[in-house]
Formats: sequence, structure tokens, C-alpha cells
Amino acid sequence: MVTDDTDGNAPESAPTASDIPMLGLGTWQNEDPGQCVESVRTALEMGYRHIDTAQIYDNEAAVGEGIERADVDRGDVVLATKIWISNLAREDVLKTARESLDRLGVEYVDVLYVHWPARTYDPEETLEAFTELHEEGLIENVGVSNFLPEQVAEATAVSDVPILANQIELHPLLPQDDVREACAAHDIEVVAYSPLARGAVFDEPVLQEIAADHGVSEARVSLAWLREKGVIAIPKATSEAHIRDNWGSLSLELSADEINAIDAIETNERQVDPGFAPWN
Repeated sequence: MVTDDTDGNAPESAPTASDIPMLGLGTWQNEDPGQCVESVRTALEMGYRHIDTAQIYDNEAAVGEGIERADVDRGDVVLATKIWISNLAREDVLKTARESLDRLGVEYVDVLYVHWPARTYDPEETLEAFTELHEEGLIENVGVSNFLPEQVAEATAVSDVPILANQIELHPLLPQDDVREACAAHDIEVVAYSPLARGAVFDEPVLQEIAADHGVSEARVSLAWLREKGVIAIPKATSEAHIRDNWGSLSLELSADEINAIDAIETNERQVDPGFAPWN
């Protein structure tokens, strides 16, 4: 039986990794402006301090409005957005990053990601533009997303600003051990998108059993497992119930046996697999 969504045992704040709260709110597919504003506001007032969006999500304005409406100081929020693959040439990075800031209604973002190493991405040219934005104070940190170990190493070598994080699909059904090891070797944090495998975790027997034993959802088990691995998670959620349930994962502690059981799941399946991905 799943615990009540108003679980009062969750802490007031999430632990951090390199000053990034380890549980954030993802906003992919949160395209209805009113709903997006409300979900961001709700999350922030619940205790979230990490909000993730992207140019391609077409919701930066709503995300910014949600931050503005929340009774939370902007300076306390780690806000991230991503430059889309058609905008990664130097001048396009400089232009569209400013456009993102305008839509968000902020003077800077805490993390700006290269969304994919694809299309107009050129390691030296793209990351040079990110460095310029950093020097101007428009971005606090540089991030990459969907980078394989070889792209991680290359970006680290050419960027004048340290790479803070690599945002990748990561969940118990796609553990990404090789990418996590590469990031650890370069002191790069790992941020997990689709940490619930777009709902597939709810059908995994190992997670079902552990969830039942604790009286919680499979979502909480998956998020707690990621936290135990030192991975930052940004599950997307729109309803207050789901936002609250994900937040409740912060109070769940898994045993070593439970972690080992999840590690032993043999599924290795992507939910996000576009043709332009570096592994295709």
C-alpha cells in the first residue's frame, strides 16, 4: 500500500551535489502555460530548488513565470535550460541563450546545457560561446547532455570553463555505468532525466516488491536508488500529487540488499533514442 501523498517525513530541502539539489523538477512536455506555471510554483513552495527546462520544450516563459510567482527568492533556485541542436553554432548560441534569458525573465541561468552533441555542435566553437556567456555573467555553469564518454572527455579538454554536469537518461532500467564512470573521472555530476523511464519503472517486479515492502510508490524507490548512486534526478511532474510523491523519495532509505537487487536488474533499455543521438 502506497503512503499518503502528504507524507510528512520528507525533509524541507534536498541534499546537494556540487551545489545542485539532487532532486529537481523536470518540465519536458509541460506545454500548457497555465499548468506549467502552477507546477513550477507548487514545486518551489514545496521545497524544490532545482528547475530544468530547454529551448525545445517551448515553456521557458511559463517556467520563468512560475519562479516569479513562487514565494521563493530567485537566488535560491538552480535554474537550468538547454541550447537546441540547431542553435549550437557560436553566434546562434550567443543569440538564442539571450533569448532564453528573456523568455525566462531572468538575468542569468545557473546551468546552460548543450542539449545534444548533434547537428550544429562543434566542441571548440560551441563551448567557446558558452565560455563567453559565462564571462559575461549570463550563465553560472556549463553543462552537457546526452554525451557519451568520448564526448565527455573531448568537451572537458576543450572547454575553458569546467563542465559541471552531464544530463542523461538514467534509471534502474538504464543504469549507464560507463557514462557515470567517465563523468566521475572528470569530476562531472550526472543528472538523470526520465528517471522513471517514462513510467516503465512501475512495471518492474523488483521495484514493485521493494515499493510494497516500504509502502511507497515505485517512483520513490527509483529516485532513492539514484540518490544512493550520487545521481541528481529531475523527474517531470505536473500534478501536485506527483510532485509531492517524488519529493517523498527524499525520506526513503534503501538497504544494501535492496540496492543490490536493483543493480541486478538485467534490463538495459532506452526510452529516448532519436536518430541524431551519438550512439546511433
